[in-house]
Amino acid sequence: MFVAEILKTKGNAVFSIASDLTVAQACGELERKRVGALVVRDGESVAGVFSERDVVKALAVDGPNALGRPVSDYMSAQVIFAEPGETLSAVMGRMTDRRIRHLPVLSEGRLVGVISIGDVVKCQIADHAREAESLRTYIATG
Repeated sequence: MFVAEILKTKGNAVFSIASDLTVAQACGELERKRVGALVVRDGESVAGVFSERDVVKALAVDGPNALGRPVSDYMSAQVIFAEPGETLSAVMGRMTDRRIRHLPVLSEGRLVGVISIGDVVKCQIADHAREAESLRTYIATG
């Protein structure tokens, strides 16, 4: 299974915000879009990722004052990317090792989607279920 298969199933919508949006505004976007992370853009390029975890960090560091500050103050600026041709086990390993839950996907330098650890796990469970059903069918007819 490959990253491209997840994007084919879930779509390639990318919810993004500008780096000067306030933390409060970004929280509103997270809620409206019902997602756990937003890609932070600087023009057409990816400047970072702002996630629920970054909200917690911001509040822990600066309290309620963080809500009026820009997301660029708290976002994860060292973005780890995936590519469509990567295997799910490779990205799952990277996500686990780095303790990240969202990976923007780049194809030829262009942002083509975002996957989450939930997407990867869901896809792997479905793959295992198909494999188990194939084995049951093989045993029953063999």
